[in-house]
Amino acid sequence: MSNISLMVLLLVVMAIAYQAGMVRSRKVGQAASVRMHSRSHHYGMYVGLWAVVPAFLVFVFWRWLSPSLIEQMVLAEIQQFLAPDAQINAVLRRISNLASEFSSSADAEAWEVQAAAYLKNLQQLSNTLMVALMAALAALGIAYSYRSISPLQRARNKIEQFVQVVLALSSAVAILTTIGIVMSMVGETLNFFSFIRPVDFFFGTTWNPRFSTTGSEGQGAFGLLPLLGGTMLIAGIALLVAIPLGLLAAIYLAEYASPRLRNIAKPIIEVLAGIPTIVYGFFALVTVGPFLSEFGELLGLDIRATSALTAGVVMGIMIIPFISSLSDDIITQVPKSLRDGSLGLGSTKSETIRKVVLPAALPGIVGAILLAGSRAIGETMIVVLAAGNSPVLTANPFDAVSTVTVTIVNQLTGDNDFSSPQSLVAFALGLTLFVITLLLNVVALMIVRKYREQYE
Repeated sequence: MSNISLMVLLLVVMAIAYQAGMVRSRKVGQAASVRMHSRSHHYGMYVGLWAVVPAFLVFVFWRWLSPSLIEQMVLAEIQQFLAPDAQINAVLRRISNLASEFSSSADAEAWEVQAAAYLKNLQQLSNTLMVALMAALAALGIAYSYRSISPLQRARNKIEQFVQVVLALSSAVAILTTIGIVMSMVGETLNFFSFIRPVDFFFGTTWNPRFSTTGSEGQGAFGLLPLLGGTMLIAGIALLVAIPLGLLAAIYLAEYASPRLRNIAKPIIEVLAGIPTIVYGFFALVTVGPFLSEFGELLGLDIRATSALTAGVVMGIMIIPFISSLSDDIITQVPKSLRDGSLGLGSTKSETIRKVVLPAALPGIVGAILLAGSRAIGETMIVVLAAGNSPVLTANPFDAVSTVTVTIVNQLTGDNDFSSPQSLVAFALGLTLFVITLLLNVVALMIVRKYREQYE
């Protein structure tokens, strides 16, 4: 039985157990002529959880442990046929393919065919035992929970405790995943610094990794500053485009637009945030880049079609919704009493916006801008297609540049040795980018939290 079939079957069992628990709770309440502690759906959910949770835990642990145990049993069976220098993983993979009929047995040796049949039998036996154990636990769970229903049973409290445990585990998974990502990057970064000195990486002005592992000179130059400069240049251009457009759009929607126009325009602007970044990159490559190049020729400027300006302009369009939507929500939260007080003192609407509303909403707006900036710093696909991928240290927005994210993609693609500095540098770049965006997010959240309660 496939995993999907088992999950569907568990859901069916849970639905049946849920209904049985509800009916049982009503009958118990009527027979005892007393009020039940919890509602009938709480008892139904109580029985349903007892029916599926133990069985699901068996499924998870069985799927986790059984492959390694079966592999060890097959390996013990074929140990006498293996050569001393045989690659165990390759042999087991071939036997697995034979067992699943992904490869033909015509050119396989007899012992491999027998091992494949043995593996297939073990897998079938394992699945049968797992399904039987799950069915037994589901039956026991239903029987126990069904019989334990009584007027004094606190089914609602137990359901709430189960939900709290699930929420805590979900939070733990998110936290542990983040810690695991950071620790993996830190470990590989330390391996990279065993080849390249941190000073040469963080303060180097040349990026030219040569694909050689013999000697520090043959490894090339791994200076971070050209990549960091290109990243900040493109992000700065993006913010120069997005801040005025996004902020003006937010002010208009919050203060001037009618409710009908606001309800139409705001979702349309937010659609920009849902467009895939590869679409933005293609748009920059075939439309914005050639337009800026031709426009530069009219002005006597040498603007490359793939440049920091092209990537920055399109990236700025992409992050407009981040600024406009967040700023709009923050501006609308400014109390009406502040506006009325300003207007009552004789200020015009525009003066009220400039001198009262915007100062009151400024901390939140700054937080929105910082969050949009961190989004721009971490962007990849637009820069891959539109920035030109030229890792040089320059402040000219008309030239091609490269960024940290693009370089990570370049270093981890191809046939590089994973233990070489040419590949390990991607982890150092990723950790650096992670720290930068983390600091921006922390600063934004600190600003928002510090001043938010003043106007609630």
